[in-house]
Amino acid sequence: MRALWIAAGLCVATSSPAFAADGLDGSRLSILWALPFAGILLCIATGPVFYPHVWERHYGKLIIFWSALIVVPLFVTAGTYTATNALAHTALLEYMPFILLLLALFTVAGGIYLEGNLHDSVLTNTVLLGIGSLMASVVGTTGAAMILIRPLIRANDDRRYSAHVVVFFIFLVANIGGALSPLGDPPLFIGFLRGVDFFWTTKHLWQETLFVGGIVLFVFLLLDLFMHHRERRFRKKKDPTPDSSLELHGKINILLIAVIIAAILMSAQWKPGVSFYIAGVELQIQNLARDMIFILVTIWSIAFTRKQHRAANGFSWGPIREVAILFAGIFVCIVPVMAMLQAGAHGPFGALIALVTNPDGSNNAAAYFWLTGILSSFLDNAPTYLVFFQLAGGDPQVLMAAKAATLAAISSGAVYMGANTYIGNAPNFMVYAIAREAGVRMPSFFGYMVWSAAVLIPTFALTTYVFFRP
Repeated sequence: MRALWIAAGLCVATSSPAFAADGLDGSRLSILWALPFAGILLCIATGPVFYPHVWERHYGKLIIFWSALIVVPLFVTAGTYTATNALAHTALLEYMPFILLLLALFTVAGGIYLEGNLHDSVLTNTVLLGIGSLMASVVGTTGAAMILIRPLIRANDDRRYSAHVVVFFIFLVANIGGALSPLGDPPLFIGFLRGVDFFWTTKHLWQETLFVGGIVLFVFLLLDLFMHHRERRFRKKKDPTPDSSLELHGKINILLIAVIIAAILMSAQWKPGVSFYIAGVELQIQNLARDMIFILVTIWSIAFTRKQHRAANGFSWGPIREVAILFAGIFVCIVPVMAMLQAGAHGPFGALIALVTNPDGSNNAAAYFWLTGILSSFLDNAPTYLVFFQLAGGDPQVLMAAKAATLAAISSGAVYMGANTYIGNAPNFMVYAIAREAGVRMPSFFGYMVWSAAVLIPTFALTTYVFFRP
């Protein structure tokens, strides 16, 4: 606790005049206010990999620690009204709809169970990866990964070499495929909450996604052909999974996905002009209705899905509970960071703005793509997206039009490059754990990065040349 109060005291001492009467004045904030945000992201990135047992038992305490480093100094220096308003704005307008959408998609996807055994072939694996990539933008990368990873493993459980199949599954289904809608990956839904049109990414990223996904899928096809040819030297293993026809269970959840999409579109189109105010934060009725529908969809999915189908999917509430706690801390710690970014070149992050700006003052799309992507490879891609979204100006109307290339670079960097490491996106490590449990000899943390460096980095470099060069 002593460290907490020392750090909080430093923030207070260096930032007491940094709050205007109408909110946070980022141009006068000390860079120390960004340390809790950096600390919480580093804990999330390293905990599950390097100290998993400590992390599993104490991650909630760590989140409280880092959050307190923001909340305590905020109330001391800004006053009760400003601090309450800033935190309520983040909680009610960003965190609540964000976590409720994740909850609804997680519950719905966990109720869709594909039973049966597919016979392994290059065509089967390629088609599964292709279908999973398309599904990722509808049910989310986590949803698509959890629905298809077990059928994919069962299809390849009679092979000697199958780790590459799971690695490319992480590349495509758990990451790249989620780039075409706000449902696909959390950073894109953050963009939607900030005012980006629902179909903007579909219209502006389909070429980049087809390009990147097509290259990676083609590389997989060639590699899987080679691996099948290599396995012919050995005696074929007996298939441990009995033959059975494919059967899709929990079909009601497919209808509930349509309800989720309809609710999001409704909130974007229906503007009745009715609002409520809590702690000075305006809550529009269309957004409250959308969030209520997310809750109802979650309840309906639980009520109408058989428990044995969820059990067969390995469904549990642990992952979404952890995500809810982690993102509560992230959204608290990012409050002063957003204020500093709003200050632009006059704020503490002026040097970072210079790094992503061309000599003529325009945005450097390639720099946004790579900086967003590199940080998303090791830190959570949703807050990383939000940081660079704000760095680019934060005005969704400008970013969707005059700065469309910048928004496309930020969006694609955050989604695609989450595939670079096991910790770049939430489903990556979940898929890794499921595959290990099923007996697949997965590469280590750094071994996986060798795969991504060999396949993804050249693909992203080519993508930069084709789509984001000055």
